[in-house]
Amino acid sequence: MSKTPNFTGWKAVILAEEDGNVERLRRQLSLLGFASSVQWLPLSGGDLPDLVIVDADRGWDELLPWPTQRPARPVVALLGSEAPGRIAWAIGCGAGAIIPKPVTSASVYPALVLAVSGHEQRKEEEARIAHLEERLRLRPVVFAAIERLKASKSIDEEAAYALLRDHAMRQRMPIERLAALFLGGADVMREVG
Repeated sequence: MSKTPNFTGWKAVILAEEDGNVERLRRQLSLLGFASSVQWLPLSGGDLPDLVIVDADRGWDELLPWPTQRPARPVVALLGSEAPGRIAWAIGCGAGAIIPKPVTSASVYPALVLAVSGHEQRKEEEARIAHLEERLRLRPVVFAAIERLKASKSIDEEAAYALLRDHAMRQRMPIERLAALFLGGADVMREVG
């Protein structure tokens, strides 16, 4: 995330019991453009808000509907304790930032920006890793296409790879997809093999 977000129109759920800290937090969220609600029940996985703020001093594992350290939305921990177990719990639920108790207006916006930025970066990294894992999984397909090209064109491995790569670039598609189409006998591959 290269710029600070505009939170106008965002929805936040505060998982906490109503108190002075929550009141100050809601007031600050409203000034930042958030619509917020407070609940002290587990969050439903069906209709997730844009941001989750959770009282890490009193939270429990079933409060959030996602697996440990895999938050579906940006999470901010509301924390007044320095207890290592509470900090570990906040990290475990995927909190990307902490708003310390007592809540002050100056602590809210930076925590929200950090949490959203960290969440977006984590999602981008997960997508990049998934893409690379998919390409790695398809490497045998590329190898099989190269072997077929070598046999049908009587060329060496380097020339077969170059032919496959060049055709993929002309078709503007990943080499793995082109190799799969080629092996599948798709009509678009006639000029390659």
